[in-house]
Amino acid sequence: MFKRILYAFAFLGISGACLSQSTTQALANGQDPNVLYRNEASFGIFAHSRGFGLSYMRAKHVTGTRKRLFEIEALNMKHPKEIRVSNNADNSKRFVYGKLNNILLFRAGVGYQTTVFKRADRKSVEIRTSYYLGGNLTFAKPSYVLIYRESVTGAKFQESVRYNPEIHTIDSISGKGPLIDGLGEMKVYPGLYAKFNLSFEYAPYSNKVKAIETGVILDYYPKALPIMARNPAENFIVTVYVGFVFGKKWF
Repeated sequence: MFKRILYAFAFLGISGACLSQSTTQALANGQDPNVLYRNEASFGIFAHSRGFGLSYMRAKHVTGTRKRLFEIEALNMKHPKEIRVSNNADNSKRFVYGKLNNILLFRAGVGYQTTVFKRADRKSVEIRTSYYLGGNLTFAKPSYVLIYRESVTGAKFQESVRYNPEIHTIDSISGKGPLIDGLGEMKVYPGLYAKFNLSFEYAPYSNKVKAIETGVILDYYPKALPIMARNPAENFIVTVYVGFVFGKKWF
């Protein structure tokens, strides 16, 4: 009995080694072995309806057409009413009038991907659907603006101050404040998110990942997120996105 178990393990090991060698040799010869890779990792860059972002995703096959997913994302989030303006002052920097906070958002979630149209050959496109559920951490850094001050000698100078909609009019602002101003006043808004997407895979080889993704994302904040003055803070933010994904697959 013990010998049979040893023979079985030896057979599996030799079979796996032969498969790995044949796969490697086929790829080296420019051929596609078209086998099922159990693991996948990919990076992505995407534009959404309120900004831009980067993503990383890990996947593992559960069945031949279904994968379990884990993703992390980093992105900015703008308000739909943001408009950059300038008061035409000397050396003025364009600024968003009325902006209370600059938003940086991190998401982490898990989900599943299902193949709904499998590629007949490597010249066709594979269509997949995915969904994710997870949490987010959103960092809101107060917006700083430049205003003119007058010294005791009558000379004018610029000072970076936190934007206050009750005090600062558009004519009193000379430009955008330095990006680092306000870092110590940053607030964190935790939340939840849900995502649904369609993925169009077109990589020339089965061990590569090249795809275009498009989908919709819902972010929910128990404590409303303030971005623009004189606009209500938001508990729900819905965005649509499109992005390019690239990566690799392995056993």
